[in-house]
Amino acid sequence: MKFIKIARLITALTAAFLSMHAQAGDADFTLVNSTGFTLREIYLSPTSKETWGNDRMGNGFLDNGKSRLFKFADKSSCNQDLKIVFDDDDSKAVWSNIDLCSVDKITIKYNRSTGVTSAVFD
Repeated sequence: MKFIKIARLITALTAAFLSMHAQAGDADFTLVNSTGFTLREIYLSPTSKETWGNDRMGNGFLDNGKSRLFKFADKSSCNQDLKIVFDDDDSKAVWSNIDLCSVDKITIKYNRSTGVTSAVFD
C-alpha cells in the first residue's frame, strides 16, 4: 500500500513538473515565410502599444519558404502585432492582434501588388 502511495506521489509530481515546463515556452512560435520574398527584419509589439521593439532577426535573413523559431517570453502580453521588412525594397507588412499564447506556428503571406497580408495559424 505504501508503494502505491509513493508511486502516485511521483506520478503527480512528474505531471506538475511537465506542466510547468510546457508552459515555459507557450508563447514561443515558428514563423514560416510564405511571402515570396526574403525578410530582413521582424518586429513584435504588444497590440496595445504604438511602438515596435527591437529587430528579432538580428543579422540574419529569413528566405521565402523557410521558417525560424522565435522565443517569446512576454506571456503577460500574448496579443502582439508583427511587422516585417523585406530585404529587396525595404517595404513593410503588418499582421495585427496575434495571440502568441495560442499558436505554435504562423505562416505569413503577402500579395505585394495588392498590399494584402494574410496568415495561417497552427
